[in-house]
Amino acid sequence: MSILLLEASNIEKYFADEKILDIKSLKIYEGDRIGFVGPNGSGKTTLLNILAGELAPDGGTIRRVCNISYIRQFNFSLTNQDILGSDHVQKLGQYGVLSIADNEITSGGEATRIKLAYALSTPGQLVFADEPTSSLDIYGIKQFSNELYGLTSFILISHDRDLLNLHCNRILTIENGDIAIYEGNYDAYKQQQEAKQKRQQFEYEQYQNEKSRLQNVYKDKKSKAAKVAKKPKGMSSSEMKQRAFVATSRSFDGRQKQADQAAKAVQARIGQLDVKERPKETTKIKLDFALTDPPRNKIVLSGSDINFAYGQNTLFENAAFEIQNGARISLQGKNGSGKTTLLNLIFEGHPSIYQVPKLRIGYFRQGLTNIDHSKTVLQNALSESVQSETTVRSALARLLFTRNNINKPAGVLSGGERVKLSLAKLLVSDCNMLLMDEPTNYLDMPSLEVLQAILSEYEGTMMLVSHDKAFTDAICTGVLYIKDKGCHFWQNR
Repeated sequence: MSILLLEASNIEKYFADEKILDIKSLKIYEGDRIGFVGPNGSGKTTLLNILAGELAPDGGTIRRVCNISYIRQFNFSLTNQDILGSDHVQKLGQYGVLSIADNEITSGGEATRIKLAYALSTPGQLVFADEPTSSLDIYGIKQFSNELYGLTSFILISHDRDLLNLHCNRILTIENGDIAIYEGNYDAYKQQQEAKQKRQQFEYEQYQNEKSRLQNVYKDKKSKAAKVAKKPKGMSSSEMKQRAFVATSRSFDGRQKQADQAAKAVQARIGQLDVKERPKETTKIKLDFALTDPPRNKIVLSGSDINFAYGQNTLFENAAFEIQNGARISLQGKNGSGKTTLLNLIFEGHPSIYQVPKLRIGYFRQGLTNIDHSKTVLQNALSESVQSETTVRSALARLLFTRNNINKPAGVLSGGERVKLSLAKLLVSDCNMLLMDEPTNYLDMPSLEVLQAILSEYEGTMMLVSHDKAFTDAICTGVLYIKDKGCHFWQNR
């Protein structure tokens, strides 16, 4: 018999007047290796916070019968005493960050490694992990994947399909505030979802066909009823009475009534049809890129003899690169090699890096610093836009913001929603080159697919850091690899 680790009943949670969680029952047993997926903003992180006891629900009860370790998405901090405690030294070494664990400055990937090493040094019986591989390079992701093999029970929020397929035996989603559980890994879940969407499309088409058929029948019967009621041209009233007397239905009024009733019966059948909603269609964005006044130069950005160090840690020594107009470059290298640093040097205008006069750079930072949390989603998107308000609304819709969500304060958005808002602001701004540092962090699968499509269509120049290989392979035309304190370029296509 499986051992119960956690039980939640009738969980309710509101943000303002909107109920985002309405969960009737959730039981987690020993051996449950759960992948938690769903749209950004559906309540995944909120539910984990409630289950961990860090956020109080507005209703319902939770019973925890085990120790829980929580690898959080945001708001993680450690003291040096925490990091260098004897329990953690071995794990820090395994993650390759023992020598830098007490550094004041670390890369995003290094900070994530430190966080994972601390949380997994003495894991609880049940582990919660909220986007634990964000900013990790392929080596860090492999290390964490090895850790998962040793965990008996966990809930994993992740957009990494490989992790979900390798390690999960159940998939949990939030649908209309309540949970739905699918047996199997992520691929099994996707197959069930695709079958469900095909069924919905088929049912919608069947519904539309039957509705159209009945509407035509209704029009035909109404037409016949009108003809019955109409007195033939040239026929007197006495002739009409005589014809009505010999008619089978005794009177034209009776025949008209029968025809009207038949039409109403068809109309009633239309009203009784089980209504099927049209599957959602993709919103199109029509950015007017000419409004950014883009440069026409062949080479828009270049660097030569770049030297940079943090104290004794030299990251670049006589490094050089060139970026062509319209190129989409994947910036790669191990955690700590200097990827984010190079983006910072470009954006801040390092003296060894030249950009053409018309180049205007927008920077998507891991910290999402371009968002004003006191403003709504729409106000944020409009604040630096050169596009029309209609285009801005279309961009937000394309990034899966609903009409209700665009009037939310940015401060209440989920991590994935903040990422999408930050990206939306850049897309509609006057920028004609994008620097993006881990833009896929915290995004759900639908959002990843949307972002991939949008960036593939982007007319400007782009340089991005992402450890999602499938994502970069689909978008990027070249690779700039940081190794041995230099930059090495090769063309993809």
